[in-house]
Amino acid sequence: MAEVTTFSSSGADAITRTIELEEEVQRVLSPEELEEAYDIARTVNEIEKGDYTRIALQFPDELLPHSVPIFRLLKLKIADTKELYILADTSYGSCCVDEVAAQHVEADALVHYGHACMSQTSRLPVIYVLGKKPIDPSHCAECFFDVVTAQSNVADRQTVLLRYDVGYAHRADSIVSELKSRLPSPARILHTPIPLVAHPSPSGQHRTPHELHEAGQDNSPEDSSVEEASPENSVILYIGGESLTLTNLLLTHASYEVYSYDPKTRTARLESGRTNKLLMRRYAVVQRARDADVIGILVGTLGVANYLPLISHLRDIIKRAHKKSYTLSVGKINPAKLGNFLEIECFVLVACPENSLLDAKEFLRPIVTPYELELALQPTQTWTGRYVLDFEQLLREQQDAIDNSPPENPEDEDDDQPVFSVVTGKYRHAKRYDGASAHDDIGDSSAVVLRNQENALSKMEDSAAAQFLQTRTFRGLETRVGQDAPSLLEQGRSGIARGYGDDHREDRNE
Repeated sequence: MAEVTTFSSSGADAITRTIELEEEVQRVLSPEELEEAYDIARTVNEIEKGDYTRIALQFPDELLPHSVPIFRLLKLKIADTKELYILADTSYGSCCVDEVAAQHVEADALVHYGHACMSQTSRLPVIYVLGKKPIDPSHCAECFFDVVTAQSNVADRQTVLLRYDVGYAHRADSIVSELKSRLPSPARILHTPIPLVAHPSPSGQHRTPHELHEAGQDNSPEDSSVEEASPENSVILYIGGESLTLTNLLLTHASYEVYSYDPKTRTARLESGRTNKLLMRRYAVVQRARDADVIGILVGTLGVANYLPLISHLRDIIKRAHKKSYTLSVGKINPAKLGNFLEIECFVLVACPENSLLDAKEFLRPIVTPYELELALQPTQTWTGRYVLDFEQLLREQQDAIDNSPPENPEDEDDDQPVFSVVTGKYRHAKRYDGASAHDDIGDSSAVVLRNQENALSKMEDSAAAQFLQTRTFRGLETRVGQDAPSLLEQGRSGIARGYGDDHREDRNE
């Protein structure tokens, strides 16, 4: 029988674990190749232009083999008064700018290497080094033209929205030129260049929903390019492999025909057929969130701008729905961490768009996005298939809804009205944790609990965690202060759970 090491690991697996690296990372690059691949000259120029003195270099795990050579090349080309620091382990997703780790070394700028979600930062200026993945622009345009021709009439598609993995940004202009040469003359290519240098939000602080509503009427370049097109006469071309970026694109542009071209396999295909399946899976998660009375707000980022107003907004809508919320920051999320909070029935993840969608099959509780939680908390179950992952867009739309909605009348609410659950197929009575229910008096069986062993009673606070604790068969060891005599102090066993050392006890018995 094979040895079961699930609960008896010595920790060596974390050290000896193999990380899959891309081919260009596995081989050793010369200094000239490093300068070309990682834009050393441009990075030095941006550091000198910004007059930064303490610069953090953020690497994902797969690029760590090149971190030391890059550090040495940069150190040779910048002034001796400037300090460089390598950030190897990110607090959250590696695609996000880790401003928290950068502040530990009091950095005034950060250089982000590898794949990036390009989310708006809130504190530090960022220099992006996105890498340069190989691609054949001519073959890309030819494959795209052939696939679109096979699916529909090319002449009817007057607009092509170009989206791509950030690793192909260096060949974007060539791809646009090749597409223009093959598409009919009336067709146009809408392409938003990716900025290689990003600065924090203009105010330097997190803006409230009202400020976003007032100052956010001008959409981002990507949003404006989408508004210039319509799903009837437009298609979207995504360049890159299977990734969360493509999944998010399919969800947020469900009404468009989306084609993808993978430069590694050199194939193009229609992706829109998967959209309905993705939306149905997310709709099922929304229905489970509707049945939850205790919701945990997971903080999955500390660097994306306006994450604090979004957390405040989530707390408000949960409170208005008479549900209980807990705010948790557990770093990188895994099932073991979230399994410690059994009283929470659903989690909402506040993270960048690429880390917001988690496959919750391994998790005990469903995990939804902020937009999905808004849908789940609506009185009526309506969803048109529209999907939003951008923080600022969510806050702007919520402010619009507040400005245009009539004032609420508490008398219209019925505490005893049952709610139908699509998941169980039965009616259920939702709990109310805001103290507004008339059933929170002593008549509630969970409101009065034993305070001590003398059968003294106490009124329990409006806490979902306290109510959950009372239903557990084990609530911790009894203190029994003053009832038991102190025990003699003796040396215990040493070692790890897989094999304790009992040598000292054997010597004592001899």
